[in-house]
Amino acid sequence: MALTNSQHDAIMRMYNLIQIKNKHLLDERTLEVYAACPKIKELEDEIINLSITNAPLIIQLGDVALESYKTKLNELISKRISLMNDMGYSYDYLDEIFDCSLCKDTGIVNGEQCSCFKKKVIDVFYLQSNLKNILTKENFDNFSFEWYSKDSIDSTTGLTPYNNMQKVLLICKDFIRNFDSSFNNLLFFGDTGVGKTFLSNCIACEILNSSHSVIYLTAIELFDIFAEHDFSHNKFNNVGETMSTYIINCDLLIIDDLGTELSNSFTNSKLFYCINERILKQKSTIISTNLSIRDLASTYSERIFSRISSSYTMLKLHGSDIRVEKRNNNKVKNS
Repeated sequence: MALTNSQHDAIMRMYNLIQIKNKHLLDERTLEVYAACPKIKELEDEIINLSITNAPLIIQLGDVALESYKTKLNELISKRISLMNDMGYSYDYLDEIFDCSLCKDTGIVNGEQCSCFKKKVIDVFYLQSNLKNILTKENFDNFSFEWYSKDSIDSTTGLTPYNNMQKVLLICKDFIRNFDSSFNNLLFFGDTGVGKTFLSNCIACEILNSSHSVIYLTAIELFDIFAEHDFSHNKFNNVGETMSTYIINCDLLIIDDLGTELSNSFTNSKLFYCINERILKQKSTIISTNLSIRDLASTYSERIFSRISSSYTMLKLHGSDIRVEKRNNNKVKNS
């Protein structure tokens, strides 16, 4: 899923709008300061004129003229700063304004993509996948224990669905709270409809809101991206990166419905590569699957299962199918 030309153009339009916004803000500040203290405008004009008139002298006379120019310039700047302070403004109030000080809102630093550009790339993919709309509904504010029974006890966990979800939720909150200080991965497993995807989205929402990059993909989408990257003749787009790069390097990767893909040597090798690279880079991953632990071990290679069992916190979710429960409740309400 390489960044297309239209997607790249969309991101550059974002930067253009940011530049226009900040230029407008600086213009407003300038008019405000000049109206409050016309002397500051006079000093700004003197600084400009000094640069214009001294440029030819510096070329002709060299260091002597340059030192004289620097002395006069520093005197004017000091006067301007003093006046700004007297008026209650910070010394840099009339400096250029940037949302990103690294790239100065261009998206490029030393010929490479800025970190803010990479975040915008992920935002574009999110907007096009409608995940941000999903997260307005699937978040911790809308999480409810009412769908988890307090009666039956699961033989594996020794807990009711309700008590088990209480335990799982505490682990998820710790995962979020310690995201920047402690490397961890989560594996949600259990039957269909017990809340694995919902819980993954709740975590995604919190991590996104803390200004981290998150990529959410179903297992099928993940392997389609790797296949496109490996087998496409046009592996690199006009900004020199592919979605597979972001998959490995994003702050949090969520792989949903592992086990729904057609398992073969290609998917096994790519899954190991993805999991292993992210472990080496200390980048957190969340995997959800309907497969049992035994099925995971038999479906995937020994080295994949070894990486997961040793590096992931495995959390079983159990209970009734919440989707079915909600549909039944809606039918009762509408009848």
